Amino acid sequence: MKNGTIYTDIKASLCFMGWMLVAEGVMMLLCLIPAFHFRDGTVSGIAASGLFTAAVGALLVVHNHRHRSITDRRIAFLYVVLLWFVMALFGTLPFLATGALRSFSEAYFEAMSGFTSTGATVVEHVQLLPSSVLLWRSMSQWIGGFGIILLVLAVMPRLGINKYSLYTASASIEDPTSTFLSDNSMSLRRMTAIYLLLTAIFIWLFHRSGLQMWDAVNLTLTNISSGGFSIYDTGLAWLSHTQQYLVALAMIFGGINFTMIYLIISFRWNKLEGKREQVACYLGMFAVGAVVAVYALHWRMGYDWADAVRMAVVQSASVISTTGSQVADASQWWTPVTLLFVVMALVGGMAGSTSGGLKTMRLLILVRNVRTILRNRLHPHAVNPVRLNHNPVAHSVINNVMVLFFIYAFVVFVGIFALMLCGERGKDSIGAMVGCISGYGPRFGFGSTDVSYASFATSSKWICIVTMLMGRLECLTLMVLLYPRFWRRR
Repeated sequence: MKNGTIYTDIKASLCFMGWMLVAEGVMMLLCLIPAFHFRDGTVSGIAASGLFTAAVGALLVVHNHRHRSITDRRIAFLYVVLLWFVMALFGTLPFLATGALRSFSEAYFEAMSGFTSTGATVVEHVQLLPSSVLLWRSMSQWIGGFGIILLVLAVMPRLGINKYSLYTASASIEDPTSTFLSDNSMSLRRMTAIYLLLTAIFIWLFHRSGLQMWDAVNLTLTNISSGGFSIYDTGLAWLSHTQQYLVALAMIFGGINFTMIYLIISFRWNKLEGKREQVACYLGMFAVGAVVAVYALHWRMGYDWADAVRMAVVQSASVISTTGSQVADASQWWTPVTLLFVVMALVGGMAGSTSGGLKTMRLLILVRNVRTILRNRLHPHAVNPVRLNHNPVAHSVINNVMVLFFIYAFVVFVGIFALMLCGERGKDSIGAMVGCISGYGPRFGFGSTDVSYASFATSSKWICIVTMLMGRLECLTLMVLLYPRFWRRR
């Protein structure tokens, strides 16, 4: 690749990043609304953060607006990774400028957790945070859940970036049964409309259920995005039973493929065939988790049926969608339930949703590949392709899934070992690494009731920051950048 081409691609990337920073700055300025309304004394800090972010973005656009195309896929991959780092870097400004967090490491941890819609937090008492900062935490998750990907795709045609390669670099949906989302720019706008529509619907539902608009907005932004940040120390426990079920519904929707939601809304049910097995796996795992949790709560812990069902449904929805919203201290539940929840969080929701994890599609491919290998052992000459929704899955897709599964396991093992080297206890290291890599957020409790990361050492927090990003980008994007052959001239 010629040096001139590299220069042009870098300038185009800076222009694109400038637009994203302008959008982020505008979102910060929206946090002035609660700052004025609640008079929390953060007006100057929020205004300075938003204006500075937007100004830096505008300068990048002005100085690089003549370069509107990225021709090299390697630069596109690098851009996507740097975009998350840069968005989180500027996302620290509201925390630092308002004095909500005084440590840069803690502010960056909170910002990265927001933009990756992980939900891990270093704040022990969130109710003490200013209202403007609480809204910024919620908005960062809403942006990171699906909005940041759609913002990228909305301006990509103007920059000449290959839509599919950049989207997969950011989300890795690689669904072999459907190319509906990645091939049709019109459908991308429809996905944006669906995300906005779901947000508006649940804000209205929460408000109609008796919540103040402030609570309804924050609750919707963090749960429809599979984020899980709360504005109260008690998580979801302060809500009424009806409102908790509404939260569970919002979390379930967050884990469903957005293309599928669009097809249902537009009555194009004949095209749902390619998603049937994935949604059956997703809802099936949710049901299994809820049933086992009901058994544990009612028969082993003495809760009455109504409370057991409610808590089991909400917590199971939180885990399978990797939202991380807490309705109760699940660390005190039956240990097999905790282990089941760990598996559910690592699997996550459907491909093309806001949730994290490996995705149900990949779980189905893994399981069916094992079944095919066993069948081939019994019948060596038989043809037994791996099928998903009655369609054979390409060997390249199977190989990618196997590699991703191995990398996930490797990252989890290395991360646990690294946290233990930093002085964290073994149980805390396991719970934290599962929470960060899956996008679930709060540490899974194995005998510990503390789900925050406030007690972690600074080095441990940075390990978790990298793990959150790797989980959101599904490991491969970051790993491929570390592969020397990827950067060799062609």
